Amino acid sequence: METDKLTVLTIKYLKDNSKETFKEMVEELHPYDFAELYRALPEKHHFKFLTYLSTKHIAALMMELEPDMQKEVLLKLGIEKSSKIMDIMDNDDLADLLSEISEEELEEYLAAMQQDESQAVQQLMSYEPETAGGIMTSEFVWLRDYYTVRDAVEKFKSFAEITRNIYYLYVIDEEKKLVGVVSYRDLLLADMDEKIHDIMFNRVLSVSLDTDQEDVAQLIQRYDFLAVPVVDEKEALKGIVTVDDVIDVIHDEAQEDIEKLSASGKDIDFQTTASVAAYRRLPWLILLLFIGLVSGGILDSFENTLDQVVALIFFMPMIAGMTGNTGTQSLAVVVRGLVTNDIDRKTVTKLVWREFKVGIIIGLVCGLLVFLVAMAWQSFMFGIVVGVSLIATILIGTMAGTIIPLILYRVGLDPAVASGPLITTLNDIFSLLIYFGIATSLMHFLI
Repeated sequence: METDKLTVLTIKYLKDNSKETFKEMVEELHPYDFAELYRALPEKHHFKFLTYLSTKHIAALMMELEPDMQKEVLLKLGIEKSSKIMDIMDNDDLADLLSEISEEELEEYLAAMQQDESQAVQQLMSYEPETAGGIMTSEFVWLRDYYTVRDAVEKFKSFAEITRNIYYLYVIDEEKKLVGVVSYRDLLLADMDEKIHDIMFNRVLSVSLDTDQEDVAQLIQRYDFLAVPVVDEKEALKGIVTVDDVIDVIHDEAQEDIEKLSASGKDIDFQTTASVAAYRRLPWLILLLFIGLVSGGILDSFENTLDQVVALIFFMPMIAGMTGNTGTQSLAVVVRGLVTNDIDRKTVTKLVWREFKVGIIIGLVCGLLVFLVAMAWQSFMFGIVVGVSLIATILIGTMAGTIIPLILYRVGLDPAVASGPLITTLNDIFSLLIYFGIATSLMHFLI
């Protein structure tokens, strides 16, 4: 059912006090769906909506909401009810939520929670936010290698009631070091009396607590894992990063790169006010404004050329625009490649050579087309000037969009800061220098 229809139906149930009918409807919905329903409801119905939900459903709802709405729910429910909900939320989601509230509120909630849950979430909050430790959950199932398959199945059944993060069963030794992993398939195919050490995989890929979240995402993507274990410096198992968290990481990192590529600064969405959006964009744009003044200086220095061959002005926007476009395309390809691939000298050389050939091919095709147009309009030599200029500027634009982010990556800077507007502005300068330089050098053929 569409959200609009669900919203109308929900308001009706709330007004009619049809609590049982409301619960039956919610049972059929995925947590994402009743989170969407909560967002769509008028604010005056939020409290009653929450009172009709079970503690389990509110916990699921909380894990689907944004921080601002999560804090709104906590405020409506109060410390006592909220602490019960926190006790059954996934630890990693809870750690993210508690990191958004004040120190005073944090102490109150932690004190009201169950002690083991409170200690677990405080441990997660102690790790850096954008590391494996910061995004992992401490809810996982572990085994000892001397367990039988029957023992493992029984433990699996008991944990299935209290955690949803059962992707693999991890094998640890007496010092809690990670020594193996068992999948569900292994358990299903094994005899019930077989020992875990006979069916487990000894080679376990893991990440450390301080591994960057992007590296964790790449590992899970590369091996098609549903989860990856996180260990400390002594190889002791501390938690797991699940695929749903990795999807969030990929989304957040992509959003961050898009913001940098567009030079829009921090996060700007549909709800951001005009003043805030302008404030976040202005620093980059002011910088580019002054860089753009260089273009004006170039035109001034070629004033004599423009006076003698006014027709050059007609093709100037096209050449500058094409150079910027090809540079931005190459930049997007490189930034995406740096996120999803391991980079070494061979890979860089191959990438630069490929983009060079791409620049040549695009330049020749576009240069030939514009040569024919310019020749038909003015003269053969005028077509040569415009066509050769376009080939040269497209090649330079493509290489600038490729090499600049690679250099930034090499020196340890985020390549996404080589934003689209910056590349475009620099390429405008290059294109004008080349265009008017060629035209000036061939002036005696054009007059």
